[in-house]
Amino acid sequence: MSSNHASLDAASTDRKARLAKLAALKRKQPEPDTLPDAGADEDETDKSPDVTTSYLSGRNYDAETRGPKLGFEQGPQEGQLTVEAQAAEIADTVKEQAKQDEDADQPIDLFKLQPKKPNWDLRRDLDEKLKTLNVRTENAVARLVRQRIENAQRAAKERGAGSSGDQQGEEVGIEGEMLVEGIHMREQEDKDEETI
Repeated sequence: MSSNHASLDAASTDRKARLAKLAALKRKQPEPDTLPDAGADEDETDKSPDVTTSYLSGRNYDAETRGPKLGFEQGPQEGQLTVEAQAAEIADTVKEQAKQDEDADQPIDLFKLQPKKPNWDLRRDLDEKLKTLNVRTENAVARLVRQRIENAQRAAKERGAGSSGDQQGEEVGIEGEMLVEGIHMREQEDKDEETI
Protein backbone atom coordinates (compact mmCIF):
# COMPACT_ATOMS: atom_id res chain seq x y z
CA MET A 1 0.00 0.00 0.00
CA SER A 2 2.89 2.33 0.73
CA SER A 3 4.23 1.73 -2.76
CA ASN A 4 0.89 2.83 -4.20
CA HIS A 5 0.96 5.84 -1.97
CA ALA A 6 4.48 6.75 -3.02
CA SER A 7 3.68 6.35 -6.70
CA LEU A 8 0.55 8.48 -6.35
CA ASP A 9 2.56 11.14 -4.53
CA ALA A 10 5.15 11.17 -7.27
CA ALA A 11 2.51 11.39 -9.98
CA SER A 12 0.85 14.24 -8.14
CA THR A 13 4.04 16.25 -7.82
CA ASP A 14 4.89 15.63 -11.47
CA ARG A 15 1.47 16.85 -12.53
CA LYS A 16 1.77 19.96 -10.35
CA ALA A 17 5.16 20.73 -11.85
CA ARG A 18 3.82 20.37 -15.40
CA LEU A 19 0.84 22.62 -14.63
CA ALA A 20 3.12 25.25 -13.10
CA LYS A 21 5.35 25.13 -16.18
CA LEU A 22 2.35 25.56 -18.51
CA ALA A 23 1.03 28.46 -16.42
CA ALA A 24 4.42 30.15 -16.60
CA LEU A 25 4.52 29.71 -20.37
CA LYS A 26 1.06 31.12 -20.68
CA ARG A 27 1.91 34.18 -18.63
CA LYS A 28 5.22 34.73 -20.37
CA GLN A 29 4.96 37.02 -23.36
CA PRO A 30 6.93 36.04 -26.41
CA GLU A 31 9.96 38.25 -27.03
CA PRO A 32 10.61 39.48 -30.54
CA ASP A 33 13.45 37.44 -32.03
CA THR A 34 14.98 40.12 -34.15
CA LEU A 35 14.07 43.53 -35.40
CA PRO A 36 12.31 43.46 -38.75
CA ASP A 37 14.65 43.89 -41.69
CA ALA A 38 14.47 47.01 -43.77
CA GLY A 39 13.43 45.01 -46.83
CA ALA A 40 10.60 43.06 -45.07
CA ASP A 41 6.96 43.96 -45.68
CA GLU A 42 5.10 45.80 -43.00
CA ASP A 43 2.05 43.62 -43.67
CA GLU A 44 3.72 40.68 -41.97
CA THR A 45 3.96 42.63 -38.70
CA ASP A 46 0.30 43.63 -38.99
CA LYS A 47 -0.74 40.01 -39.50
CA SER A 48 0.87 38.85 -36.26
CA PRO A 49 -1.87 38.28 -33.64
CA ASP A 50 -2.22 40.68 -30.74
CA VAL A 51 -0.89 39.34 -27.46
CA THR A 52 -4.01 40.28 -25.56
CA THR A 53 -6.30 38.38 -27.87
CA SER A 54 -4.14 35.26 -27.98
CA TYR A 55 -3.08 34.96 -24.33
CA LEU A 56 -5.62 36.86 -22.26
CA SER A 57 -8.99 35.33 -21.71
CA GLY A 58 -11.51 35.15 -18.98
CA ARG A 59 -15.04 35.81 -18.04
CA ASN A 60 -14.41 39.19 -16.46
CA TYR A 61 -11.94 40.66 -18.96
CA ASP A 62 -13.07 42.70 -21.93
CA ALA A 63 -10.37 42.64 -24.64
CA GLU A 64 -11.84 45.60 -26.52
CA THR A 65 -11.77 48.02 -23.59
CA ARG A 66 -8.72 46.32 -22.07
CA GLY A 67 -10.37 46.28 -18.68
CA PRO A 68 -12.68 44.27 -16.50
CA LYS A 69 -16.29 43.71 -17.41
CA LEU A 70 -18.21 45.59 -14.79
CA GLY A 71 -21.56 43.92 -15.23
CA PHE A 72 -24.63 44.26 -17.36
CA GLU A 73 -24.77 47.03 -19.90
CA GLN A 74 -28.49 47.32 -19.26
CA GLY A 75 -30.68 45.86 -16.58
CA PRO A 76 -32.61 42.66 -17.31
CA GLN A 77 -35.96 44.40 -16.78
CA GLU A 78 -35.10 47.61 -18.60
CA GLY A 79 -37.64 48.47 -21.25
CA GLN A 80 -40.14 45.88 -20.04
CA LEU A 81 -43.47 46.54 -18.38
CA THR A 82 -43.33 45.05 -14.90
CA VAL A 83 -45.98 44.49 -12.28
CA GLU A 84 -44.29 47.01 -10.01
CA ALA A 85 -44.46 49.71 -12.70
CA GLN A 86 -48.12 48.94 -13.34
CA ALA A 87 -48.87 49.11 -9.61
CA ALA A 88 -47.10 52.48 -9.38
CA GLU A 89 -49.18 53.83 -12.29
CA ILE A 90 -52.41 52.62 -10.71
CA ALA A 91 -51.43 54.16 -7.37
CA ASP A 92 -50.73 57.49 -9.08
CA THR A 93 -54.09 57.51 -10.85
CA VAL A 94 -55.91 56.64 -7.62
CA LYS A 95 -54.14 59.47 -5.81
CA GLU A 96 -55.05 61.93 -8.57
CA GLN A 97 -58.66 60.75 -8.52
CA ALA A 98 -58.80 61.14 -4.73
CA LYS A 99 -57.46 64.70 -5.00
CA GLN A 100 -60.07 65.52 -7.64
CA ASP A 101 -62.83 64.06 -5.47
CA GLU A 102 -61.69 66.06 -2.45
CA ASP A 103 -61.47 69.25 -4.48
CA ALA A 104 -64.87 68.76 -6.06
CA ASP A 105 -67.00 68.19 -2.91
CA GLN A 106 -70.06 68.30 -5.14
CA PRO A 107 -72.98 65.89 -4.93
CA ILE A 108 -73.26 63.15 -7.53
CA ASP A 109 -75.04 64.25 -10.66
CA LEU A 110 -77.89 61.77 -11.13
CA PHE A 111 -78.42 62.76 -14.74
CA LYS A 112 -74.97 61.41 -15.58
CA LEU A 113 -75.75 58.07 -13.94
CA GLN A 114 -79.02 57.35 -15.70
CA PRO A 115 -79.12 56.12 -19.29
CA LYS A 116 -80.01 58.53 -22.06
CA LYS A 117 -83.19 56.61 -22.89
CA PRO A 118 -85.01 55.34 -19.83
CA ASN A 119 -86.68 52.46 -21.68
CA TRP A 120 -83.53 50.89 -23.13
CA ASP A 121 -83.87 47.69 -21.11
CA LEU A 122 -87.53 47.30 -22.08
CA ARG A 123 -86.68 47.74 -25.75
CA ARG A 124 -83.87 45.18 -25.46
CA ASP A 125 -86.27 42.55 -24.08
CA LEU A 126 -89.00 43.49 -26.53
CA ASP A 127 -86.77 43.21 -29.62
CA GLU A 128 -86.52 39.44 -29.29
CA LYS A 129 -90.29 39.09 -29.05
CA LEU A 130 -90.81 41.40 -32.03
CA LYS A 131 -88.66 39.33 -34.41
CA THR A 132 -91.53 37.05 -35.41
CA LEU A 133 -93.91 39.99 -35.63
CA ASN A 134 -91.51 41.88 -37.89
CA VAL A 135 -91.30 38.91 -40.25
CA ARG A 136 -95.09 38.69 -40.41
CA THR A 137 -95.34 42.46 -41.01
CA GLU A 138 -92.87 42.31 -43.90
CA ASN A 139 -94.80 39.40 -45.44
CA ALA A 140 -98.09 41.32 -45.12
CA VAL A 141 -96.57 44.41 -46.74
CA ALA A 142 -95.22 42.29 -49.59
CA ARG A 143 -98.66 40.69 -50.04
CA LEU A 144 -100.35 44.12 -50.16
CA VAL A 145 -97.84 45.37 -52.72
CA ARG A 146 -98.48 42.28 -54.87
CA GLN A 147 -102.23 42.89 -54.65
CA ARG A 148 -101.79 46.51 -55.71
CA ILE A 149 -99.66 45.45 -58.66
CA GLU A 150 -102.21 42.83 -59.72
CA ASN A 151 -105.07 45.35 -59.43
CA ALA A 152 -103.09 47.89 -61.44
CA GLN A 153 -102.39 45.25 -64.11
CA ARG A 154 -106.07 44.28 -64.31
CA ALA A 155 -107.08 47.93 -64.60
CA ALA A 156 -104.50 48.50 -67.32
CA LYS A 157 -105.70 45.46 -69.25
CA GLU A 158 -109.30 46.60 -69.03
CA ARG A 159 -108.40 50.12 -70.20
CA GLY A 160 -106.20 48.74 -72.94
CA ALA A 161 -108.83 46.24 -74.14
CA GLY A 162 -111.67 48.78 -73.95
CA SER A 163 -109.93 51.57 -75.89
CA SER A 164 -108.43 49.48 -78.68
CA GLY A 165 -109.80 45.98 -79.15
CA ASP A 166 -107.34 44.94 -81.88
CA GLN A 167 -104.21 45.83 -79.85
CA GLN A 168 -103.10 43.34 -77.26
CA GLY A 169 -102.38 45.05 -73.96
CA GLU A 170 -98.96 44.66 -72.45
CA GLU A 171 -98.71 43.56 -68.90
CA VAL A 172 -98.23 46.75 -67.03
CA GLY A 173 -96.99 46.74 -63.46
CA ILE A 174 -97.43 49.37 -60.83
CA GLU A 175 -96.88 52.87 -62.13
CA GLY A 176 -93.57 54.53 -61.34
CA GLU A 177 -95.04 57.28 -59.17
CA MET A 178 -97.02 54.80 -57.07
CA LEU A 179 -93.94 52.63 -56.58
CA VAL A 180 -91.80 55.58 -55.43
CA GLU A 181 -94.59 56.71 -53.12
CA GLY A 182 -94.83 53.24 -51.60
CA ILE A 183 -91.09 53.12 -51.01
CA HIS A 184 -91.09 56.55 -49.34
CA MET A 185 -94.02 55.56 -47.13
CA ARG A 186 -92.21 52.36 -46.06
CA GLU A 187 -89.02 54.29 -45.24
CA GLN A 188 -91.01 56.82 -43.22
CA GLU A 189 -92.67 54.01 -41.23
CA ASP A 190 -89.24 52.50 -40.48
CA LYS A 191 -87.94 55.87 -39.25
CA ASP A 192 -91.01 56.34 -37.04
CA GLU A 193 -90.49 52.88 -35.51
CA GLU A 194 -86.81 53.65 -34.77
CA THR A 195 -87.59 56.92 -33.01
CA ILE A 196 -90.15 55.33 -30.73
